[in-house]
Formats: sequence, structure tokens, C-alpha cells
Amino acid sequence: MPGEDNLCLVSAPEAALGEIEQFLTGSRRAPETDRVLATVLFTDIVGSTERAAELGDRRWRELLDAHDGAVRRQLERFRGREVNTVGDGFVATFDGPGRAVECAVAIRDAVRALGLEVRAGLHTGEIELRGNDIGGIGVHVAARVLSHAAGGEVLTSAAVPLLVAGSGIDFEDRGEHELKGVPGSWRLYAVAT
Repeated sequence: MPGEDNLCLVSAPEAALGEIEQFLTGSRRAPETDRVLATVLFTDIVGSTERAAELGDRRWRELLDAHDGAVRRQLERFRGREVNTVGDGFVATFDGPGRAVECAVAIRDAVRALGLEVRAGLHTGEIELRGNDIGGIGVHVAARVLSHAAGGEVLTSAAVPLLVAGSGIDFEDRGEHELKGVPGSWRLYAVAT
């Protein structure tokens, strides 16, 4: 082992432990990665600025608190992980795209009871874990899918319908779209309701 002394466990512990692991087991563990496959959900309240102006700050805050509670109940119900809130929307991840779609639909329906309308965008792909936050192109794609969603619509990238085939979730083709800043064109699908 290269080094300045015979204490390789002190001067180069990772290299030395790797050699010991190779000798004892015949292989080495793959390096840990901060990239995982996940379904990313973005939600956004439609017309929130106008509604806030109409209600005033105090009543809008109360309505927003009710919205946040409804969203969090659905995230818990469908085993989603809240990553962040962005303005009046949420960013969450799921380990299964079917649950993510069902959660988005449940959020849409739950906040309608509050007199609010949301739109949702979903994409399944690799993302980077950054502590409690997420990043990478997969996150950008999900955000850009959201930007194409109409009020009350749950819109997904083409990856999602492929992955939930056989689940009973129906989709309507919304055609090819350019996603701002993301190379290529992307086929988008709306969850049929």
C-alpha cells in the first residue's frame, strides 16, 4: 500500500479497508451514490394571488393553513415525503409512481372542498439527494411539467404512464411539449378523471 508509513489504516483508511474487504469477501461495496429513482410531485394553487387579494392576508393565511393540512394528510396517506413548500405549493417525492398519481388526485379533490383549485406535475426519474432537499434534472422536469398543467389537472411526463401500466390509472395524451431549459421535446399525459 502506498503511503509514508506502515500505518496504512491511519494514513489511508478507505484504501486499506477496501483491500481488507476484497481479501475477506472477494468483492468491494459499490460506492454510495446520492442519486435515487423517485417520482417527484409539484403542486400549485391556481389563482392564488387573486384569491389572497380578495380575502385579505388573515383570511388567506387561514385558508392556506387549511390547504397545507389537507396536502400533508394526503402525503402521509400515500407515503409521500414532503421536501419543501414553494410559495403556495408543495414539492414531494414518492418511491412509487402509482401512489404519487393517486396522491395528486386526492390532493386536488381534498382542496376543492376548501374552495381551492390546484394543478399538479409529476415525473419519475433519477434525482440527487441534497440533505433534506432534492435536485437534478429529474426535479426540473417535474417542475416544468407542472407549468403546463391547467387548473384541476394532474399532468405527468411519459415515464409515469409506462411505469404504472396495469394499475387501472387512465391517462389522456396531451402531446409533445418543450420544457423550458430541458433538452428535447417531452410527451405529457393528463390523469383521466
